[in-house]
Amino acid sequence: MKNLSLPIRFGMVTSAVLIAYFLILSLMGKHTNVFYSLFNGVITGFGIYETIKYFKLRLGKDFGYGKGFMAGITTGFVATLLFTIFFAFYATELDAGFLDELSEVWAKDYHNFEAIVFFTVAIMGFTTTLVLTLSFMQLFKTSNNLKK
Repeated sequence: MKNLSLPIRFGMVTSAVLIAYFLILSLMGKHTNVFYSLFNGVITGFGIYETIKYFKLRLGKDFGYGKGFMAGITTGFVATLLFTIFFAFYATELDAGFLDELSEVWAKDYHNFEAIVFFTVAIMGFTTTLVLTLSFMQLFKTSNNLKK
């Protein structure tokens, strides 16, 4: 658990930034435009990158691909889980018309639109986490190439 404290904290901070970004979009009336959610990947990516970077600094020579990968995945999954919970709370309790407004734009024929939206938010976050963690670990892994 000691090795997971840093990724969990970074995941919580990343989710707070995601929530703040969503609320800013909400204040501007842009939160129903799905294209603004592309910036969520940038926010999540920055959180994962910083986690792996600090994790590598903390572990030094004990840092390995598996440990860095686990740190990145943990950060992204914590951020995604917390943001999805917030998103569900926002859409059902804080702004009850949000899903209706979103469904007018995107999904007129779906009967269980709420579940589809929450599932999509979670899957997008988890997928972004996996891809970005794999990408960033290419930067942080130690090379096995021998210098001649």
